[in-house]
Amino acid sequence: MDAKKIDVTEVARRARNIRRLVIEMLAAAGSGHPGGSLSAADIVASLYFGVMRHRPSEPYWEERDRFILSKGHACPVLYAALAEAGYITHDLLTSLRRFGSPLQGHPDRRKLGLIEASTGSLGIGLSMGIGLALAARLRGSPSRTYVLLGDGECEEGQIWEAAMYAPHLKLGNLCAIIDFNRLQLDAGIGELTDLEPLAAKWRAFNWNVLEIDGHDYGQIADAFGRAASVADKPTVIVASTVKGKGVSYMENQLKFHGSVPDKQDIAKALAELTGGAR
Repeated sequence: MDAKKIDVTEVARRARNIRRLVIEMLAAAGSGHPGGSLSAADIVASLYFGVMRHRPSEPYWEERDRFILSKGHACPVLYAALAEAGYITHDLLTSLRRFGSPLQGHPDRRKLGLIEASTGSLGIGLSMGIGLALAARLRGSPSRTYVLLGDGECEEGQIWEAAMYAPHLKLGNLCAIIDFNRLQLDAGIGELTDLEPLAAKWRAFNWNVLEIDGHDYGQIADAFGRAASVADKPTVIVASTVKGKGVSYMENQLKFHGSVPDKQDIAKALAELTGGAR
């Protein structure tokens, strides 16, 4: 894909809407994961509104690009993107985590057939992505597969088994993105299992490795364009991000990995995301 064809102004607008919807649905649910949803919003908005080939009016179009949210606890960002793109109604978002809702606390394909995979058991998404990418190649499809990983998730052994296998298959139609916000459930990445040098590890596994600012729309667009130009190996984009990006009091705050602010702070967040305080 030619990055010049991506309207970064439109992507930025969509990302802001996605962040607002994330806060609104988490406020309605009273639980969930704001930090990692907000850090991934610019990447997800870029995929759905600039990079991926997909048709909201034809959701099961065979030649569509596939997206797997491997870090499934950040599903509010995926549900918000689906609503913004027209796959589901905005009214449905406030049913997040409610009994009987298709919008489960982790993506469940049995409840919401629009998504490509059930995730949330961390570490499995990249393996699923390999299967989808290989299937596309075997049927001669132009479909590309995108898998969004968490940095804490990259401590899982299955990630590295998949990382070893994808280059062996020369899956140029597979692109992984790491939401590298450096904070996980109860500590910083370096305090638990230090991932660094993260990019060097993927290079050693023979991936095409790109390192970017995961909130710079130009860099994001350029990286996806460069990924699509490599045909003989998969690409991983190591996207440096900020946990809780877009809401000042949530940024780089570990406690907002999996806790929702009170009503007063929800109002402050929404004011910032609608052009009030920030």
